Amino acid sequence: MSWYEESVVYQVYPLGLCGAPHQNDGASEPERRLRRLIDDGWVGHMSRLGASCLMLNPVFQSSSHGYDTIDYLTLDRRLGTNDDLRALVDACHEAGIKVLLDAVLNHVGRDFWAFRDVLQNREASPYAGWFNIDWGGNDEWDDGLSYECWQGVPYLVKLNHSDFALNDYLADVIRQWEREFDVDGLRLDVAYCLDRGYLAYLRRIANELTEARRGRLGERDAEFVLVGETMFGDYRQWMGDELCHSVTNYEAYKGLWSSLNAANMHEVAYALERQSGSHPWDLYTGRHLLNFVDNHDVPRIATRLDDPRQLPALYGLLFAMPGVPCVYYGSEWGVEGEQHFGDYELRPALDAPEWNDLTSWVASLAACRRPGHPGAEALAWGDYAQLDCQPRQLLFQRQSEHERLIVAVNAADEPHTFHFDARCGRAVDVITGEDHDFGGGSEVPPLGVRYWLCER
Repeated sequence: MSWYEESVVYQVYPLGLCGAPHQNDGASEPERRLRRLIDDGWVGHMSRLGASCLMLNPVFQSSSHGYDTIDYLTLDRRLGTNDDLRALVDACHEAGIKVLLDAVLNHVGRDFWAFRDVLQNREASPYAGWFNIDWGGNDEWDDGLSYECWQGVPYLVKLNHSDFALNDYLADVIRQWEREFDVDGLRLDVAYCLDRGYLAYLRRIANELTEARRGRLGERDAEFVLVGETMFGDYRQWMGDELCHSVTNYEAYKGLWSSLNAANMHEVAYALERQSGSHPWDLYTGRHLLNFVDNHDVPRIATRLDDPRQLPALYGLLFAMPGVPCVYYGSEWGVEGEQHFGDYELRPALDAPEWNDLTSWVASLAACRRPGHPGAEALAWGDYAQLDCQPRQLLFQRQSEHERLIVAVNAADEPHTFHFDARCGRAVDVITGEDHDFGGGSEVPPLGVRYWLCER
């Protein structure tokens, strides 16, 4: 058990939120935009919301969107200096918030210093083995060579992880991130592109850092966590005791919004049972996947949902399902954004955090996951058992060693009464603190959610 399994994650795309130019001019003095997360109240907002972990998308020197790295060790000049990143991490830690950095280890930008050396010195470069080069080829820049790139994007140069010198360099980068910035783990960009051998190597580095942190932070808080970005397929390819601690749960993401739009709750119910049920064939029971309803790569959930009135019900389901919930900045008050080329609308500049009824609702859900809160143990560690599923309703149980919680979701715009054997007479809704009597049926209001903590 570590801090991660009981966490609520808040995701920020800093280049977007802080209003950085879309391109790095490579010459200007650092602009200390990252400080806005402290000065404009974002750290306080995260704390009030109930987030216990900040996941930062790329912050290091890059040519444009952050995923075309130039320098792994220097904060992007559009965001400030390394001191600004350390100040943000310190402010988060003071507020009880862990920090994950986005580690882009599958590819770099064409202006990455080692690739520039290869372009200049060709086969004589000591870094030639860091990339998969065809010395007899050519590219659109007439470099007199060609190279493997990520998914056909020519300005994202694929790294060759069969080169041990490259892997040792990146391991030292990770060690320096932890040492200089005191971060608590990494999001591994496109982890589905990294082979298991390299992921196992990264896990050994993470374990090494965990061991070094244990004396200072204690058993629960020492874990240096790896969260891999994965899409579809069997997540056990990238997640396990010797691989990533956790992965992004795109399978459930699709079911979450699609089930509501199609009035087909069976879709997400199937995914939850398949992932976390008690049958021998269920895939990830006991694992803590990172769950979300939107992020920097997909449309904002307030845009994706056909009926935004269902947002409270959707967030209620997100926070109740097995795994770790993640909220993308601004979506907690209903920021909209459609996906277009460049994804700029998904990653907007925001002056300061806002607060409305939806934000208050998300905060009340996050409070239920705070360690020590009634129901928190069941939500973090409980098993999953489906009790009822209808086109717009889902009823399931999360049972841990000491708690049994029944979750009722009603995505319809009229009340719904669930009739089922609760195995007890009374409960308390841990969201509102209201008592509940299971006798005669259990009504849930339109677009409502209940977390009933059973008396036994």
